[in-house]
Amino acid sequence: MTMTNPQDEPAAGNIKVTRADWIDLALRTLISGGIESVRVLTLGQKLGVSRSSFYWYFESRQDLLDQLLRHWQDTNTKAIVERARRPAETIIMGVMNVFECWADERLFDPRLDFAIREWARRSADVRRVIDQADEERLLAIRDMYQRHGYDGEDAFIRARVLYYMQIGYYVLDLKEPVEARVSHLAAYLRAFTGLEPTEADVAHFMRFIAAR
Repeated sequence: MTMTNPQDEPAAGNIKVTRADWIDLALRTLISGGIESVRVLTLGQKLGVSRSSFYWYFESRQDLLDQLLRHWQDTNTKAIVERARRPAETIIMGVMNVFECWADERLFDPRLDFAIREWARRSADVRRVIDQADEERLLAIRDMYQRHGYDGEDAFIRARVLYYMQIGYYVLDLKEPVEARVSHLAAYLRAFTGLEPTEADVAHFMRFIAAR
């Protein structure tokens, strides 16, 4: 027999508001207004519930903020690391696995990543979490290159070029449509691997784009 955690259940008297509702609204508020906008009273007003609903699910505002960081790690960072570690026949296929994160915001939310980085400007603790996540992402991509025969320094630098280029792309807030960007897919793959992709490689990724 399984037992349900009371915190996973709707608060009494507020059956339409769940823990997930609080976190979802807090994430959207963080993205749209920054960390200072994530306030218990304000969120409660938007949800149409009292503060008691919040404290049914969370110990404190800090508890909620910790959950936002955990969500970011479990989505954005996990997506990159998982795809970098995914088995691939060639490094070109490996890089395209990572590219899936850039092409599908359901896997990697750039607005959330930017919001967390903005938050880190105001919090040394969040800055440390960001640094650890960046390191984890980079090492996963470096290891991907090493598995495909690139030596240590070459793998490390190629990982930095691939990852930092993409993060910089988001920081600059470039408004290039995905379709326009993938039109340069073969050139990107040459730049990141030093190898020539086949037509089948390009077609494989285009099928991913069409299916998302």
